[in-house]
Amino acid sequence: MDLLERWQGEPADILIALHARRSAESIERWSAKRPGARVVVLTGTDLYRDIHVNADAQRSLDLADRLVVLHERAVDDLPLRHRTKAVACFQSTTSRVPLVKTSQHLRAVMVGHLREEKDPRTYFEAARILASRHDILLDHIGDALDPALGREACDLQQGSSHYRWLGALPHEPTRGRIQGAHVLVHPSRMEGGAHVVMEAICSATPVLASRISGNVGMLGTDYAGYFEPGDAEGLATCLRRCRDDPTILSRLREQCATRAPLFDPARERATLRALLDDLLEKPR
Repeated sequence: MDLLERWQGEPADILIALHARRSAESIERWSAKRPGARVVVLTGTDLYRDIHVNADAQRSLDLADRLVVLHERAVDDLPLRHRTKAVACFQSTTSRVPLVKTSQHLRAVMVGHLREEKDPRTYFEAARILASRHDILLDHIGDALDPALGREACDLQQGSSHYRWLGALPHEPTRGRIQGAHVLVHPSRMEGGAHVVMEAICSATPVLASRISGNVGMLGTDYAGYFEPGDAEGLATCLRRCRDDPTILSRLREQCATRAPLFDPARERATLRALLDDLLEKPR
């Protein structure tokens, strides 16, 4: 398998394109020159924004032989005429041994670059609401892709004793901080299937997440750790409950444990192999 930024005529039997809009040029070129199958993986912003407003992304859906989505609710988010082409394939991650965590405070961590889709302002505002709760600590990992949001994070950190913006960190230290936190907070407004959510689940770290399709499709419809998108007061309430009632964290951990097998690497490999085998066996 060759990994390319764009397809420029290299020989191959199947094109697997990541993101309907960003890969549109390669999908169009392949369709004109190659008889092989086209698989389009919808990674998030294309599923929840581009395919509804962008002609190139819509053309990619039309040309695709198969569409891969990254959580179980995403098939229902596709236009009706394309749903029969869709396969849900959960991404995978390694599991980690649960850590014993202090009872002296609750440490939350948000992992997400500072950009509108990740909605860091909801996290910022929850930190302000919880200013008097020195037993609830909020860490934030992510680069300031939006400079204005970076300035807001700096200002909040300077005026707060319990919010820390740690900037962009390498994957291994980030995974360690997820593993060591009491909860991962994931307030995204738009999400195709966040890797940090599965990393938290597979580290026995409960998740507090916005109730959007991309989160519900990973955590399940009956999960008890949701707040409404953009609802900082709701997030603050969830954090207070996790700190003040230990049974809440136990319940969330149990619910996450039931979802963890979805993110097993063997399951992901089997799904993808079945998809590719089916395409390679079918005459075009």
